[in-house]
Amino acid sequence: MNFRSTLRSTPGRLAVCAVLAFLLLCAMLVSLRFGSLKLPLKEIVSTLWTQESGIHYQILFNIRLPRILLGALVGGCFALSGAILQGVMRNPLASPGIIGVSAGGGLAGILVMLAFPQFSSLLVPAAFIGALATAVLVYFLAWKRGVSPVRLILAGVAVSAMLGAFSSTVLLFNAEKAGGILDFSIGSLSTRSWPQIGLVWPYMLAGFSGAFFLGNKLNILALGDDVAVGLGMRVEWIRFSLLAVAALLAASAVSVVGLLGFVGLIAPHIVRMLIGSDNRFLLPASALFGGFMVVACDSLGRMVLEPSELPVGIPMALMGPPFFLWLLRRHSYET
Repeated sequence: MNFRSTLRSTPGRLAVCAVLAFLLLCAMLVSLRFGSLKLPLKEIVSTLWTQESGIHYQILFNIRLPRILLGALVGGCFALSGAILQGVMRNPLASPGIIGVSAGGGLAGILVMLAFPQFSSLLVPAAFIGALATAVLVYFLAWKRGVSPVRLILAGVAVSAMLGAFSSTVLLFNAEKAGGILDFSIGSLSTRSWPQIGLVWPYMLAGFSGAFFLGNKLNILALGDDVAVGLGMRVEWIRFSLLAVAALLAASAVSVVGLLGFVGLIAPHIVRMLIGSDNRFLLPASALFGGFMVVACDSLGRMVLEPSELPVGIPMALMGPPFFLWLLRRHSYET
């Protein structure tokens, strides 16, 4: 048995999930330590354990910890959304960014922030409606006696570009109000704290629950519609339900971090190369690796220009495309 076969056995897949969880934990600890004020690990543990009120406690508990937790959750949402979309659309290039789901949620979020800045509770539902409507539109445009991977990507790129143009136009005509939305359009975790987590965690929990509940259905869909129908599955209903879950996950993430790209594309690819396409393991492993990617890139953005920082979207945009192209050139794997 070769190494790849070992990884794709059940014990191997569980081991990969454990390693990814460990990497995520390490990234979170590193992110807690570094920033404009570096803290030794012993001081971090002591401060969080004793919860003594002081400057270190305020920095750790009210600034860094919620930001790190939100980064891990956002990364998991984007990665899960990408893995689901790739499975539903049977296209390894499908992701929230490429097929326009993130752009749809982002446009809806921008409109809500401009029109109803006092009603932050509307942000996630509006982003969900925008993301789901975009996913359905792209799927409809790509349909012609079935969904062609090429038509799907072309439709997604076109719709994403159109929605991006709308977003830019809206911001251009509302320049006096757009200052706080700049980070949203780039993708940033700056100033995010416990209120943002309190706003989105119910939606994220619903998205994660739906993804893992329906994960095995993706394995059946991969066998083809005829086989799925023969096994008693209501194919179109399951497909729409999975699209709704993917849209909810992407919308939850977009509503707090903004238009953060490449996580939903790269994380499922790398995990699939390691453990194969069994969604019972692919989905949780993708979520763990997506969380690791966002936390690591956010930490990098805070360390590069100390005491200033780069929004997390910039390291992702710089690292994502070259890394993905390297993967395409160096590796091949079965989907």
